[in-house]
Amino acid sequence: MQNTSANAHGCPQKDRTASEGYVGVQTYMEIIEGELVEMHFDGQGLMEQIIDFANLRTAYRQVVRNKGKGGVDGMDVNDLFTWCQSHIEDLRQSLMDGTFVPNPVRRVEIPKDNGKKRLLGIPTVIDRMVQQAISQVISRIYEPQFSRTSYGFSARANEPPDASANPLRPSSRRNSI
Repeated sequence: MQNTSANAHGCPQKDRTASEGYVGVQTYMEIIEGELVEMHFDGQGLMEQIIDFANLRTAYRQVVRNKGKGGVDGMDVNDLFTWCQSHIEDLRQSLMDGTFVPNPVRRVEIPKDNGKKRLLGIPTVIDRMVQQAISQVISRIYEPQFSRTSYGFSARANEPPDASANPLRPSSRRNSI
């Protein structure tokens, strides 16, 4: 059952719907056959999945594997393990209670082929680990919904497209009369 809320916390809102049921259960929306469908999950919510030790461990490993320079705090990826040993519980708690604040990014100028420079923002290794942990959870939810022929911003972006999967791709055979 849905109801329409025109006022939330004393502030006028655009017309929107809010679920009356499923209190405490994470919900996701999915498009199936052109229809918006609400999916219900009885397991962990998104934040619980993000701060799960196994997810954070995988995120840590990915950040270390990617290497890269440190951010404004000067911490290198080689220092991340030691930091995690003494601060991982504080990080998990700050993510869970909403008090986590990412650090500013370090700005670096990268030369371009045309002689100009572009600005690159380098987050701290802690912020990169948090971003990776979030990405891992979100990707598991949304990646299956992308078209098999959609490669732009997909985890499959580096996979070679399957020619048979794309009906719009020109055939290598020529029709003859």
